[in-house]
Amino acid sequence: MDNSVSIGGNAVARTDNYLKQAAQAKAWFLTYDQQALIRKLSLSHDEDYLYPVLFSTTYRLNRKTGDLERRGKQGWEDANTHSEVMTLLDLICDSREDRFVSGKWKDMAQFGHVFHQKLLEERDPLAERFQENPEALRRGCLALGGKPMPTGDIAYAIEVFDGLPLMLQLWFGDEDFPANLRLLWDENALMYLKYETMYFARDLLYSRLKSELEEQV
Repeated sequence: MDNSVSIGGNAVARTDNYLKQAAQAKAWFLTYDQQALIRKLSLSHDEDYLYPVLFSTTYRLNRKTGDLERRGKQGWEDANTHSEVMTLLDLICDSREDRFVSGKWKDMAQFGHVFHQKLLEERDPLAERFQENPEALRRGCLALGGKPMPTGDIAYAIEVFDGLPLMLQLWFGDEDFPANLRLLWDENALMYLKYETMYFARDLLYSRLKSELEEQV
């Protein structure tokens, strides 16, 4: 019995649950009527690929395998990370036909349960790093098409996908409270993606922002 799944065209052992989950998401995508997805999202496409945009980055999604690539400085790059696959395929496949942006913000913690709220309240080493280097956060947000917002010590509204925004706020820490990164989504975000997918999108956003810190090392 074959004990592997295909990720990026490569056979991967089923011991990695993240990779298995991504492979299942790709298989689920392949069951959809792709012409209906194209119409729903007005996606650029050709015979072989769909071309969605996520966090201001253009991707190409293989219509026969579900594999992902992102457009980089040197051309197309492999993008079959767990956070990219899970975020983008959920947005493409499961966003509602009647979705719309409300223009009202809602804290990410308020979409979930008490357990998740407590997770979001823990000490945040990334927030502490950005407090030490706020310009890196500003550069990262601007690189993602972010627009400054008049709240928090630093805040930007960033388009995730198809007009859906989130707001990233950095609140500086002091002797009484730790530095805190806070995410707010449009109140209608669940018309675009599942609550669990917000965490995948958050991981992807933080990965992009951390690259600005790493460039300073």
